[in-house]
Amino acid sequence: MALQFFNTLSRSVQEFVPRDPRRQSVGLYCCGPTVHDFAHVGNFRTFVFADLVRRYLEFKGLKVRHVMNITDVEDKIIRRVRETNAPLRDYTAPFEAAFFQDFQALNCLLPHDTPRASEHIADIIALIEKLVARGVAYRAADGSVYFSIEKYQGAGGHYGRLLKLNFEEMRPGERVSSDEYAKEAAADFALWKARVPDDGAVFWPSPWGEGRPGWHIECSAMSMKSLGPSFDLHLGGEDLVFPHHEDEIAQSEGAGAQAAGEPFVKYWLHGAHLLVEGKKMSKSLGNYFTLRDLLAKGFTGREVRYLLLTAHYRESFNFTLEGLQAARAALARIDECLGKLRLIAGDVTDYPGSVLPSMFSGVLDDDLNVSAAWGLIFEWVRNMNKAMSEGTLLPIWAASDLAGWDKMDSVLGIGAPVKSKIPEEMNSLLQARQAARKAKDFKRSDTIRDELKAKGWAIEDTPKGPRLKRL
Repeated sequence: MALQFFNTLSRSVQEFVPRDPRRQSVGLYCCGPTVHDFAHVGNFRTFVFADLVRRYLEFKGLKVRHVMNITDVEDKIIRRVRETNAPLRDYTAPFEAAFFQDFQALNCLLPHDTPRASEHIADIIALIEKLVARGVAYRAADGSVYFSIEKYQGAGGHYGRLLKLNFEEMRPGERVSSDEYAKEAAADFALWKARVPDDGAVFWPSPWGEGRPGWHIECSAMSMKSLGPSFDLHLGGEDLVFPHHEDEIAQSEGAGAQAAGEPFVKYWLHGAHLLVEGKKMSKSLGNYFTLRDLLAKGFTGREVRYLLLTAHYRESFNFTLEGLQAARAALARIDECLGKLRLIAGDVTDYPGSVLPSMFSGVLDDDLNVSAAWGLIFEWVRNMNKAMSEGTLLPIWAASDLAGWDKMDSVLGIGAPVKSKIPEEMNSLLQARQAARKAKDFKRSDTIRDELKAKGWAIEDTPKGPRLKRL
C-alpha cells in the first residue's frame, strides 16, 4: 500500500504524492503555539501528531522541511501585555521557552524553522498590499484592512474549500467579533487592525496607518516565506479548520502567488479534539492540565507521549490519569522485553534484517493507523517473551529484532527510559543477598529480597547475574 492521508481539502483518503517532481522532499507546516500561557495537553496532541507525521515521512526516505510558527501577536497576548505593563518580547519569551522545554520533554523533533509573527511584519504588510492591489481586500474608514469574501469569489476564488459554509452564520467563535470593526460584510475578516488605545505599545507603522496584523494573515505570510507559495502539508487541530485555515487559503491564493493550477497547500491534515477525564478541558472543572502539571504528578514526558500516540489522530480521544498509569505499565512491558533482548543479543553486530519495520510501515501507510501499529508491537513483545522463556531465541535473532525496534521507534519517538541511579544502600543489599545465597543462607537471602521489595526494588536474575529493577 502507498502512503495515504485523509485530506480535509478533498474530504477523502488520498495517496500522498509530494509536489517535488523527484518525489524526494516535502514541505510541512504546522500551526504553532500562541505564547500567552503554558501549553496544555490538548495543544500537545497536535504537536505530537505533527511530529509523528514528520518522523514517518523521514522513515519513508523523504527529506522533510518542517516549519512551525510562533504566534506572539494576538488579542490575548496584547491584553496580557497591557495588564502586566511589560514589553511584548519580555512577556512572550518565558512562555516560548517553556513551550520548547515541554516540546523536547515529549521528544518532539525541533522544527527546522520557527518564525515569530512579530519578526515578519514586513512580509505580512507586503502580502496585504498584494491583496489590496488585486481588489480582494479594502481599507476601512478606521484604517483597518479587510479581506472581502464577496470580491474574492467574484474574482473566481472559492471560499469554503475545507468545509461547507452557511454564509448567514459564518464566523462562530472567531477571535474578532463581527461588529468590532467597520467591515463591509460580516463574513469579511481583518488582515490589518488599526491601532486602538487598548493595544498599548503593540503596534507597527503600515501604509494604512499604525496597527497590527490579524491572526490569519500571519500564518499565510510565514508559511509562504519559509516553504514557498505552494507546499505539501499543512497540519493543525480540527478547531482551526474554520475560520483560520479557510482564511489562510483565501488570502494566500487571493494574492495570486501560486503558479497556474497550483494550490496554496496540497494536503490538509487535522487532528481531532482531546477530552480530559471525559469532558472538554476547563480550569473550572479541574481537568485542565499543562504538561508541567502532569510532570509534577510524577508522570514522564515519555508516558504522556505514548498515551497521546495510542489513538488515531482523527479520533476524539479521552485523556485520563488512569490512562497515564496504563501507559506506564505498557512502556514497562516494552522496556523489560528490550532489556532481555539486549542481554541475549550481547555483542552481535552481524544479523539479518527484521521484517518488523515493513509490517509496521504497512499499517502506518493507512492514514497513520497507530492503533494497528501498537497491536503489532505488543504481539511482537508476546512472541519475544515466549521465545525467551522457552530458551529458543538465538542472539542473532535478538539482535535483528532490536534493530527492527529501533527503526520503528525512530517514528514513535518513545526512546529509552531515563535510567535512575541505584542508591548505594540498594546495591549493598543486593551484594549481601548474593553473599547469603553463596553461603546457602536462603532464609537471609529471602529476607533481603523482601526488604528490597519493600523499598521499591525487585531483583531480576539474568544470564549476566542479578540486577535491580525499580518496581
